[in-house]
Amino acid sequence: MSPAAHPAARVLNELTVDWMFRQHLDTDEEQRSRLALCDFGGLTAATMPYGSLAPLTLMAKFHAVLFSLDDGVCDEARPTAGHLAQETARIMRAVEAPGVPSPGESRHAAALRSLRLELESYATPRQLRRWIDAMRVYTSGLVWEASCRRDPGLPSLNDYVTLWMQAIGMAPSTAMMEIVAGYSVPDEDLEDPRVRALTEITWTLVSWDNDLYSRNKELLRAGDDLNLVDVLSHELDCGPEQALARAVEMRDRVMVLFLRLRAQVLSEGGAELRRYVQDLGQFVRGHLDWASRCPRYTVPTPPGTATRPFGWWKHRPADDSGEPLDLPTVSWWWDQLGAERGAVRHAA
Repeated sequence: MSPAAHPAARVLNELTVDWMFRQHLDTDEEQRSRLALCDFGGLTAATMPYGSLAPLTLMAKFHAVLFSLDDGVCDEARPTAGHLAQETARIMRAVEAPGVPSPGESRHAAALRSLRLELESYATPRQLRRWIDAMRVYTSGLVWEASCRRDPGLPSLNDYVTLWMQAIGMAPSTAMMEIVAGYSVPDEDLEDPRVRALTEITWTLVSWDNDLYSRNKELLRAGDDLNLVDVLSHELDCGPEQALARAVEMRDRVMVLFLRLRAQVLSEGGAELRRYVQDLGQFVRGHLDWASRCPRYTVPTPPGTATRPFGWWKHRPADDSGEPLDLPTVSWWWDQLGAERGAVRHAA
């Protein structure tokens, strides 16, 4: 995909930061200042360079809530899994039944309830259902993540890949694409195994790219080593530089699979499905463009850690093998190459 950005990026960011402060998502002034530099408008404009300002602003606000949850509630606060299970259950109730606030509702639940009500102006009932289901994927991942942060060791690589594709928050983000753009993909198309694979690959690529950019920040601010590089270092019993190289190889192999599988679906799908899989690719590219310049990740490299990966992506992949990764949780993706599925619609 080529780089792209919605022309309203600056306005999007100004509206979102102002809204975020008015929601009082974070009471710590230093954290509020850090979040204000995240460029939520730039992230939204790069990953979704289409649509009108109102639904795009809704998406940028959603990014702000996720980042605030990630920093202030999940990562640096180090909650127990039980505490986070309670908070995510309240969040889910707020988006399932947003009409009346619940007693003791947290700021994040209140903000998401407000966004859910706004979403009704732009989404069909089917799209709302998909987004709520995607929020369940996200919140369940947060509870598992909290459990891992309390464990003395690191999870296996297979478990980490499964956990992080959920906890990164990409499920509700990709569910927003068709709402922002104003099209609707038939349910049977989204349930096609090839399309499900492309969607999960998008979640995974963004989660791994996020790890490669955010690792230094997490290590410096929270001593947090729940990261693809550190999980690989532990599993392979190697140093961080070797683990970083392996992470990039894994990432490139999955990216090659995405491009091949996307080409297959584009040649057979209807107009809405073709738009959806193109937008998945744009999200991956847009996230990279934003992360490479975002002040959020501009931190020194801690001693003894792998080099900061600016510019690590390139025109030629580090690994273009067509063999599946040795990870049971995702190896089924490769089975979809060349598969024929009747669910993909051929009519434009």
